[in-house]
Amino acid sequence: MTTVRVKICGITNQVDASDAIALGADAIGFIFHPPSPRYVSPEKVAEIIAGLPPFVSTVGLFVDLKFEDVRKVIDVSGIGCLQFHGEEEESLCDSFGLPWFKTIKMMQGADVVEKVSRYNRSSAVLFDTGDSNLAGGTGKTFDWELIPKSMNKPYIVAGGLNAQNVRKVIKMTKPFAVDVCSGVESDKGKKDKSKLKDFITLAKQREFNGQT
Repeated sequence: MTTVRVKICGITNQVDASDAIALGADAIGFIFHPPSPRYVSPEKVAEIIAGLPPFVSTVGLFVDLKFEDVRKVIDVSGIGCLQFHGEEEESLCDSFGLPWFKTIKMMQGADVVEKVSRYNRSSAVLFDTGDSNLAGGTGKTFDWELIPKSMNKPYIVAGGLNAQNVRKVIKMTKPFAVDVCSGVESDKGKKDKSKLKDFITLAKQREFNGQT
């Protein structure tokens, strides 16, 4: 099994982006959802991306925006991958000519297989903690047993992850990638370098990825 990839979400500044990449993150995420305390403007993201080294995936997170609004953010920011976190239809997600993945909100009683089947053209799906009042960023884990045992596409696990539980979730769910936000922060929108280091190092430890 290849090493698990790591995405650091909720990046708002150049220092945190550079730290995450230097410490081994494969992807960094920017939240284009204004109600979020981690919202960052497309113009600011363009500045951050301009200072990044090559071979880093830059992901934009959207929540139920119209086509033209997503298109404008893409054009201004220069992001290379899209994450749809709302109730978007597959036709919209697949209309921008960029790789994309869809968040599946995990709650007891939900038909996860049916939800995943709505997004056959996605590059991956992301399993996150569902909350009827929040679009995301709950800081809570979900029951990892809810992840279907057989998946026909790569999946990413998010929701309340941190250095204390990332080894467990990787061993239990064997994901393509893990996604962390609040678990590596000193404050909302500000990453903690030591937490970043611990999380990324533990996530990429070979013994927990089926290697020795």
